[in-house]
Amino acid sequence: MKYIYQMVLGLSLSVAVTSCTKHETLDFEVDKPASLADQEIIDAYEPLKAYLKPETSSNFKFGVALSLSEYINKGVKYRLANSNFNEIVLGYEMKHGAVVQSNGKLNMDNIKSLLSAAKNAGMSVYGHTLCWHANQNATYLNSLIAPTIIPGNGPALEANLLSNSNFDAGNISGWFGWGNSSERGVTASGQGHGGTGYALFMTNPSKVESYKAQTAYDFSTPLQGASTYKLKFYVKGTVAGSASAGLQDPVTYSGDDFGSFNITTDWQLVELEKVTSTNDRKRFLFSFGNYGGTIYIDDISLQRFNPNAGEQRIEKTQAEKKQIITNALKQFISGMVDTCKTYVKAWDVVNEPMDDGRPYELKTGVGKKLAADEFYWQDYMGKDYAVEAFKLAREHANASDKLFINDYNLEYNLDKCKGLIEYVKYIEGKGAKVDGIGTQMHITIKSDKEKIANMFTLLAATGKLIKVSELDIGLGDVKTAQATKEQYKEQQEMYKYVIDKYFELIPPAQRYGITIWSPTDSPANSSWRAGEPIGLWTEGFTRKPAYMGVAEALKGK
Repeated sequence: MKYIYQMVLGLSLSVAVTSCTKHETLDFEVDKPASLADQEIIDAYEPLKAYLKPETSSNFKFGVALSLSEYINKGVKYRLANSNFNEIVLGYEMKHGAVVQSNGKLNMDNIKSLLSAAKNAGMSVYGHTLCWHANQNATYLNSLIAPTIIPGNGPALEANLLSNSNFDAGNISGWFGWGNSSERGVTASGQGHGGTGYALFMTNPSKVESYKAQTAYDFSTPLQGASTYKLKFYVKGTVAGSASAGLQDPVTYSGDDFGSFNITTDWQLVELEKVTSTNDRKRFLFSFGNYGGTIYIDDISLQRFNPNAGEQRIEKTQAEKKQIITNALKQFISGMVDTCKTYVKAWDVVNEPMDDGRPYELKTGVGKKLAADEFYWQDYMGKDYAVEAFKLAREHANASDKLFINDYNLEYNLDKCKGLIEYVKYIEGKGAKVDGIGTQMHITIKSDKEKIANMFTLLAATGKLIKVSELDIGLGDVKTAQATKEQYKEQQEMYKYVIDKYFELIPPAQRYGITIWSPTDSPANSSWRAGEPIGLWTEGFTRKPAYMGVAEALKGK
């Protein structure tokens, strides 16, 4: 293609008494820039949903994921969604964490706004999601199963942690030490504090660093971290000087020091306190390497300060927790489905149940440091948590509504795909009905095409409705600024491949639909695939070659 340009040249001639102007038109041709020509080809495509055959596409949903504000504010993404797609799914705002308030009540105002806007635009809404481990109001759920606290009598010191603290048995049982040829033992009777009983003695023959002569006492269980411990004892020495006391981890030797204390030749009371930093302190010790002589110590006490002394904590049983959490799930699912059922006709009931490392088993939060919004329903309800979720959704949904189970990496780990299929069989064996299986496909241009095809074959064999629930395709580790024309071409081809294979391998009666999870490239500050060019449009809403790949794949479908 070429552009024809016309240029008007004005030539002015001046003389002393007269002037004239001559105009001449010149025609010439130049090649159109390749990038402009390529973009014109992409821009010539119709809106994406126009490529679905009207007579066969009524049951097939071509969806898009947006945030609530992107849709109800009716800006560019609202128009983009309505022009190109026939179903919308919200990435976050229909999840437990967005809806359930601190008191457990459901705030449905945002969802009602979405349903109204979608209905007015003729856009169907897919419900995402009723039961997941992430994006939950975990603070509220954990509060339901927290121990019952019966207040006590107020602040007090707990019992002495040192079982041999006054040495009146005449031995140093539990105490031991080392360093600088130091010695330790008990005095003769009558040499303890007050002139009665026994006392601990520690003799250091010469001054060295403090830690090079120590006397220690080990506990059978670690002390509590972030707790205040009060240390009290009587001490005197053969000469004036100082020593120190502390708590220690006997493995790493890290510790919390009470600090040093002065020693005179007369008995004196020493009182110190320290807040422990961690939960691994299992040793108490005196360090006296910098004292030259013999130290006498008696009536030692080490006590934890309990701000809630007498408080009782009554833990709930596993059976009680299961019932409480089951009721919380029932409250959420019933409230969501009852509110949305006039317009929402399909749901992700259970999301991402299978474990990545053990793909035939369920995920668990046991042994993990959980994020603030993580709560694993299965850890309290057991393997049947999905059975209960599907039964609840079925009870409250319309008779014809479609209920899905959904997971990710099914094309990457075929065992996980098989594990999910086995779990569907288990759910149905327990009397619940699963209508469909969703496969999240957050893939790249380098994803294994053979595995993608194998996944679709496995899913098709279930006879269930199959949904590509979250499709976006990245360039690997490549960010938008580094993306090349060749990589965008590969992205176009991969989008087309996935959709082509879906229509090729999933029988018509089982095709629920495909949802584009990120219609535009991801911004650098996004929480999802930050800075990756994963969309069909740029951040500035220019169509990309990927748009053309999707359009070609949808043609006539």
